[in-house]
Amino acid sequence: MELMTQVPVSFAAIDIAPILIAFGYVIYAAMAIAAVFGLYSVVALMRQVKKRSFPGKAASEAFLDDVGEQLEKNDFEGVFNTCDVPELWSRAVPQLVQFAVENKNKPIKKVKQMTGEKFSRDVLAQFENRNAWVNTIVKSAPMLGLLGTVTGMIAAFGKIAGSGESGVKPSDLANDISFALFTTAYGLAIAIPLVILGAMAQTRIARLQDSVEESMGYFFDDLEAAQVRSEG
Repeated sequence: MELMTQVPVSFAAIDIAPILIAFGYVIYAAMAIAAVFGLYSVVALMRQVKKRSFPGKAASEAFLDDVGEQLEKNDFEGVFNTCDVPELWSRAVPQLVQFAVENKNKPIKKVKQMTGEKFSRDVLAQFENRNAWVNTIVKSAPMLGLLGTVTGMIAAFGKIAGSGESGVKPSDLANDISFALFTTAYGLAIAIPLVILGAMAQTRIARLQDSVEESMGYFFDDLEAAQVRSEG
């Protein structure tokens, strides 16, 4: 019986150039999507922060003065109605004030705790979710660039391996090597601006958080005094 031997197929004999070319287009498309979505996420995050903030310190002080005057009269319904207007629906402080007034019969310590939890749950959690996407793009873009680099080098070495004794011209490798370098550069070009914009967004979030804590501190002092007057 004649024995049949199987000869393994050489990797160099497989023409993977069309596959690598198609994969290169996929990488470029993925990087374009990452860039657009990353920019969208940063812009949306900054708009959310702006939407939750007062337009300026003067507006915040005017609101607190108005609320303070009504609390001096123990006019809790007036405070609630002041917060329940369209221009204040999206602001963090008015909605927290409204929530605190709804729970005014509870001890002030409990009201502070509940209000802080609401701020973390309804405001900060939204920022964290959006910021998580920005961080994902920042990490993914260089990795896509590295994937493109590896793909380009595979294509280049594939041409070298398939050239045999005749060798390969440097010009034949130019496209593959340039693809490898361009994808790396594109990945960094996407990640670096997003890192800067993300840091700017984090700064605005920190400012909003400080502003909310300061404003709510003044409000809780007035609310506690109003509670004492109501009990008296």
